Amino acid sequence: MKEILILAEHRMGKLRDITFEVLTKGRELARKNNARLTAVIIGHDIKHLAEELAYYADEVLIFEDQRVREFHSEYYQQILSSIILDRKPEIILIPHTSCGIELAPSLAIKLNIPVITDVLDASFENGQLIVIREYFGGKLRARVILRGSSHYIATIRAGISKSEKSEVKGRITEMRGLNLADTPYKRVIELTKPPPEATDLTSADVIVAVGRGIGDAKNLPLIEELSRAIGGVIACSRPIIDMRLLPKERLVGLSGKVVKPKLYIAIGISGQFYHVYGMMNSELIVAINKDPNAPIFNVADYGIARDIFEVLPRLINKIREIKGE
Repeated sequence: MKEILILAEHRMGKLRDITFEVLTKGRELARKNNARLTAVIIGHDIKHLAEELAYYADEVLIFEDQRVREFHSEYYQQILSSIILDRKPEIILIPHTSCGIELAPSLAIKLNIPVITDVLDASFENGQLIVIREYFGGKLRARVILRGSSHYIATIRAGISKSEKSEVKGRITEMRGLNLADTPYKRVIELTKPPPEATDLTSADVIVAVGRGIGDAKNLPLIEELSRAIGGVIACSRPIIDMRLLPKERLVGLSGKVVKPKLYIAIGISGQFYHVYGMMNSELIVAINKDPNAPIFNVADYGIARDIFEVLPRLINKIREIKGE
């Protein structure tokens, strides 16, 4: 039977959101090609994560070893090479993260399998793998047909799909008998956690994003007031970074974070492609911009074409009124 293989990524004892997104894409490919979906999880003390993965895949392969407590590309390559050579899956999907970008090319070279990175979508047509990628900084989307092989590796970009959990639990198989060769030239010394005050935009349910329309720094307290009232975190578009009003960690877009909150409020943001790229998969998008022709309204679910300094105080007061404050 055909097989789609997914690498599950985890950090600090938790599965990363992108893992579920890649699994959903894998499930879609498996259904259309009558294939089995298999997830691979590598680490130490991760059986509880395998149990969680079992609701997203037909089978979960689990490999535990103290040496892979944290991501280690050389050990991962050994483990995945063994699995791929044994099972010969049609496609191996890997999250397009710093870990995946390091692992996928070297794995492809090791196995002499074609690799394509930063994929937005993938499908099989007449036995050929077809993917959608962006070029020229996101200005062009291309449909790429891969030929010349029956096996492929692809890294999947975050934020392109929503996770889909099954009611049926797949089986869990523990891998045994694989002896890892030591790699003394490379070792993980330390995993540095971000400071507690750091804002994680990718996990926020509500994001209040501000753009050039805010004017200057003296108007930021109004955005902060709205963010506190609605229980959101503040993000921004590129002009705000260039004006040094917010740190680069708050940037959403092509050169920043890709987010998919339940609510995204875009304030004074024109909506150029490089910003929309980072937030277009939000569940609900509300745009406020005095220019009725601003591109942001093309992706917004609700739009307010008025001056933001007229709208925001009223919006804040209404939110507080609803909350009984």
